[in-house]
Order: sequence, then C-alpha cells, then structure tokens
Amino acid sequence: QVQLVESGGRLVHEGGSLRLSCAASGITFGSWTMSWFRQAPGKEREFVAAINYNGGRRYYGDSVKGRFTISRDNTKSTVYLEMVSLKPEDTAVYYCAADRGPGSSDESTQRIDYWGQGTQVTVSS
Repeated sequence: QVQLVESGGRLVHEGGSLRLSCAASGITFGSWTMSWFRQAPGKEREFVAAINYNGGRRYYGDSVKGRFTISRDNTKSTVYLEMVSLKPEDTAVYYCAADRGPGSSDESTQRIDYWGQGTQVTVSS
C-alpha cells in the first residue's frame, strides 16, 4: 500500500519561512519523480515543484520560483519543500505527489500516480 504523508504545515506570518516534509512508503522511492502541488479554496490544484528520481533535475511553478526549494533524501524516502518569503497568496493545502515519469516541467495533475492527504499552510498578513 502506497502512502505519502505530509507534515510541517502551520500558520506563519507574511515573510516567514516553513519546511514541509513528505514521507513515502510502499514505493521504491528512489525510482519516482516527486512533486508538490497546492490548492487554495475555490481554486484548481496548482503545480508548485517537482524533482526527478535522483535530484538532478528540479522544476518550479512561476509563482514560487526563487522562493521555494524542493529536495529529496532517498535514504529516508522523504521529499522536502523549503519555503521562504511567504506571502498570503501562498495559503493553501499542500499536497505531495509521486509519478513514474522521468521528471519534467509538466505541470499537469494527469501525470500523478499517487497523492498524499495534504497539509495546510496559512500565511497571515
């Protein structure tokens, strides 16, 4: 059974920083592309970042470039999202996702094989 379990979401003030973690089980983690998406109330799920199986390629959505960093530790089967200079518009549920692809700038949710349950990030102004 595949499980992706996010953690680290909380309330933070504008300009603050946060690190999200996603622990994976039930998959050969080092063979999968991992991504982060987010969804704000009333909006579609939005691509945030992706990292290929060995961390050699990383991709970011335009709204987070320069502020967010995706990384992974294959020895811990965990992917991270480091977020700095947070803005109120970053408020959303953040989802971890896994797919079998080679890693690309494809922002579509269609490529995703597994989703986590999400963790809430709230940025207050």
